[in-house]
Amino acid sequence: MAFGTVIVGDEILSGRRSDKHLAKLIEMLGARGLRLAWARYVGDDQARLVEVLRDSFKSDDVVFCFGGIGATPDDRTRQSAAEALGVEVVLHPEAEAIIRAKFDAEITEHRLRLGAFPAGSEIIPNPYNQIPGFAIRGHFFVPGFPVMAWPMVEAVLDTQFRHLHHGEDYVEAAVTVWDAYEGKLIDLMESLEFAYPELAVFSLPSVAEHPRERRSVELGVKGPASRVAAAMELVRNEILVRGYEWQDKV
Repeated sequence: MAFGTVIVGDEILSGRRSDKHLAKLIEMLGARGLRLAWARYVGDDQARLVEVLRDSFKSDDVVFCFGGIGATPDDRTRQSAAEALGVEVVLHPEAEAIIRAKFDAEITEHRLRLGAFPAGSEIIPNPYNQIPGFAIRGHFFVPGFPVMAWPMVEAVLDTQFRHLHHGEDYVEAAVTVWDAYEGKLIDLMESLEFAYPELAVFSLPSVAEHPRERRSVELGVKGPASRVAAAMELVRNEILVRGYEWQDKV
């Protein structure tokens, strides 16, 4: 089972706000032994959002969608999800009851729209202000506000997907190779891929932007724990043979 995310909002694409959801979702998944397979950013354009969601609904992936579920005209995520699925947007009875209880005599048509979801949705409780998100077809739609969205996502992970926590034999390990050029390590990476075909090899070079900084390459592997440990032992020995300094990447 793969996890993905769709992060919605013109304000993200224009730079008026910086996205925090991607890094936090990776952190939340990682703490549970899970990992993110893909991520997509999309603005508030409904046609484009429908296209993105229609594509993700075709998969069996678990998708967390952040943003665009408010009641203002530029919030189009619920309508887009419904269109992508070919269903109507309807007022969810449980969401309606929650919203009516919250606002009581101050209830308005606009506030009730917060409880309108694609037909067939289930609600996602919102511990911050009680206005729920919604879930349908393996997709979990939460607000764009981190203070609301992140506890909602964690609750989904810890209830609906607890059986997947730490179920995969998968780890990552890497070393920082100081004063190295990535091109000088390609043959080592190729030999690792040949010797450990079940592992994924990666490298992340950095350049020295200031005089006091050192050039480096983060070199590592990811996959089954025992094979990662063996491969990293080979990496450390070979780096020493080549005369480089190295440091384990935490």
